[in-house]
Amino acid sequence: QVQLVESGGGSVQAGGSLRLSCASSTYIYSSYCMGWFRQAPGKEREGVAVIYIRSGSTDYADSVKGRFTISRDNAKNTLYLQMNSLKPEDTAMYYCAANPWPQRCAVGASFAYWGQGTQVTVSS
Repeated sequence: QVQLVESGGGSVQAGGSLRLSCASSTYIYSSYCMGWFRQAPGKEREGVAVIYIRSGSTDYADSVKGRFTISRDNAKNTLYLQMNSLKPEDTAMYYCAANPWPQRCAVGASFAYWGQGTQVTVSS
């Protein structure tokens, strides 16, 4: 059982930055695919960014390319999402997710484990 805990959310002005963290209860093995998802009120959950741990290969939603960066620190069992140039449309609950046995690692892929989320609010 993988337990994930997000932190780092908050309220910022448009154009600002936040760094989200996701602490895993287990070592982040090289086989893992890990990612960040978000859900705004009244909208479907969408994939934001994913990373395949073994290779470091990443995939991003078009809406965040060039602004968000996903990374990991395996020694700390932690996943990060650096969010720059934030826009009001980035406002959502952000969730960390992990798949220890990925068939593929992309924003549209399935994930087995989820955190409880951290709220990001961007004001205009």
